[in-house]
Amino acid sequence: MLKSMTGFGNATVEAGGLSVTAEVKTLNSKFLDIYCRMPRQFSDKEIELRALLTQQLERGKVELSLNLTRVNAVRPGVTINRPLVLAYVSDLKETANTMLMSIPDSDVLQLALQQPNAYLTESNDTTADSSDWETVLAAVKEAIQRCDGFRKQDGAVLESKFQEYIQIITDRLADIEEHDVRRIPAVRDRMRNSVRELLDSESFDQNRFEQELVYYVEKFDISEEKVRLNNHLNYFLEVLATEEANGKKLNFISQEIGREINTIGSKANDSSIQRFVVQMKDELEKIKEQTMNVI
Repeated sequence: MLKSMTGFGNATVEAGGLSVTAEVKTLNSKFLDIYCRMPRQFSDKEIELRALLTQQLERGKVELSLNLTRVNAVRPGVTINRPLVLAYVSDLKETANTMLMSIPDSDVLQLALQQPNAYLTESNDTTADSSDWETVLAAVKEAIQRCDGFRKQDGAVLESKFQEYIQIITDRLADIEEHDVRRIPAVRDRMRNSVRELLDSESFDQNRFEQELVYYVEKFDISEEKVRLNNHLNYFLEVLATEEANGKKLNFISQEIGREINTIGSKANDSSIQRFVVQMKDELEKIKEQTMNVI
């Protein structure tokens, strides 16, 4: 089963007053490249998340984003130091009475709130309990699962495309087979004419003649290349149908297919076969491009 390296999955899980939204995006990459964007309180869990992403997604450029929201009431980060403020108010009132002054209560409170240590600053909670982490982990796993499903769907489309490309190359190979039957007699006639010229020549060299004959036979015969190309095409489809199919292996096979196509084009020395070869190369380039996006 093929899997594309392009995928996306998101999930939101709420539990214990915490809402966690996880997003996983994957793109084409030669190796596994993971980037995590997560809150500070879970920074010590990054290694665990990386291991999970590596195990599930295998290859590609992976980006994980976590967004946490507390859905229950939270305490403010700054609170009033009530005992101290009450003491300030009492002292200010006594001082005003001593000086026979009348100060409105609102002004007394305002003055008290301006005194040192009237406010308590509480640091934000940067720690996370186990229940919070379980919620985060559940959201991440669900997002990964959806991303993997996206990859499988895209991989199914790629598999269909690969089969289409291979079929076109196979059809062109059949055209070459058919045309090659007519090409060989034409080559044979040209060789006979060349032989007659050599026999009529006064400087005829039997050894040279045999060398030329071997050279022409090897140069124009594409029987082995056709057999190997057909085997490579069948092997590509066999690997495509297996559970272990992967982009690297398919790319290696496509390189072997390309070598045989190039050899056929160079040895055939025939304009019609060259046109078939160009069409085969066009389909092969599509295959190579798509294998770069397969896990």
